[in-house]
Amino acid sequence: MAIGWKLHGDGRGLAPGEVVGPGERLSWGRTVGIGAQHVVAMFGATFVFPVVMGLDPNLAIMMSGIATILFLLIVNGKVPSYLGTSASFVGAVASIRMAGGSTANVTGAILIAGLVLGIVGVIIHFLGAGVIHRIFPPVVTGAVVMLIGFNLAPVVANVYWPQDQWVALATLAFVVFCAVLLRGFWARIAILLGLVFGYALSWVLDKTAGKITAVDGAGKMGTHFRVNFDSVKAADWFGFPHLHGPDFKTSAILVALPAVIALIAENTGHVKAVAAMTETDLDPYLGRAIAADGVGTVLASAVGGSPTTTYAENIGVMAATRIYSTAAYFVAAVVAILFGLCPKFGALVAATPGGVLGGITVVLYGMIGLLGAKIWIENRVDFGDPVNLVPVAAGIILAIGNVTLKITDDFPLQGIALGTIAVLVGYHALAAAQRSPRDGGGGIIAPGERDTVADAPGRAATEGAE
Repeated sequence: MAIGWKLHGDGRGLAPGEVVGPGERLSWGRTVGIGAQHVVAMFGATFVFPVVMGLDPNLAIMMSGIATILFLLIVNGKVPSYLGTSASFVGAVASIRMAGGSTANVTGAILIAGLVLGIVGVIIHFLGAGVIHRIFPPVVTGAVVMLIGFNLAPVVANVYWPQDQWVALATLAFVVFCAVLLRGFWARIAILLGLVFGYALSWVLDKTAGKITAVDGAGKMGTHFRVNFDSVKAADWFGFPHLHGPDFKTSAILVALPAVIALIAENTGHVKAVAAMTETDLDPYLGRAIAADGVGTVLASAVGGSPTTTYAENIGVMAATRIYSTAAYFVAAVVAILFGLCPKFGALVAATPGGVLGGITVVLYGMIGLLGAKIWIENRVDFGDPVNLVPVAAGIILAIGNVTLKITDDFPLQGIALGTIAVLVGYHALAAAQRSPRDGGGGIIAPGERDTVADAPGRAATEGAE
């Protein structure tokens, strides 16, 4: 991309109906301010997800900045985006750790998934977006996103919520309040506001009610303060995060690979959303965007960091401000790198009480799952068709129930991996086996629902949707 950005107008503001394009900018003072908004928007989730995955939040935030710069360079500055920490791997990481996997196993599995994502992006760039839609139609993509989110329900119930149920409940209520009753930018950072609220509430309860008797993060019962600042006091103000190399384990890799499907959907949605807002055809850059996210994930996980993805929170900032300048994203990336070089700040985030995470993750994990339903609704997926219904129903239950299929003693398929395979293979196998055209005769849940006469309103509406 060319060095520098064209100044939009006088650089001071926007006239009604105007937008600041990716290759433009306002004055540098205003650009820095917009960049700061992008940091705040991605901040809560980018820090929370590494914490719940057991990874270094300082390293995650630093690598997110580096990955963002690489992304902007790879897409030639045409697709404004911030690459924050991906939520799509949270379920896989939980499964890997429950199976005894180490942090190196976790980052190794994420690295391979990032490599696959990068390869998929290259394929899409040369063959076009149609190839990915044929392999991963909306019914499959939505199912995988849904089972990734709902597979995490036991993590909330068994790990975070028991650490302080009342703080968890209060944090949950506060996040819901912010998301529903606040407007604009403040609603989009509801998770960050909930994190601050829960943290402050825990500190106040420590001072007023004293210690709590409950399980800690390791599952051990004991009496302790909700907030422990020992690691914060010991941390330096400036320094590099702890780096470590990945370790590759086949069973862990198989659990992480389904997240690739979710990342394809996330990146595709991001590019389509930005294209709609800027009234620009960005299809030629879809493959680049997906490949760039893969590169960011590989680079971050290679040194022990978290996986990356494009962030809907930052789309919200662009929609609210009508400023799509990539200059603001470069500013945000530099600020994130500076945050990552402050170990004391990372230690403060890592000290987030388990009860606070309990309240936040209830919302986050549920939202991840329901994004799958959103994909189905937007693409009018017909669950009256058993080809859509049956493999999806089976795959989601396999994932939520964390069912295990032992291929060998050292090679199990479990939860997310097993559910994804059931959906993907089941859908394509059934679609290929169904030689005659789908007759629209209803499905298992509502047999005969569409067996009305051709001129009936219900039948006409269904056929119009199809």
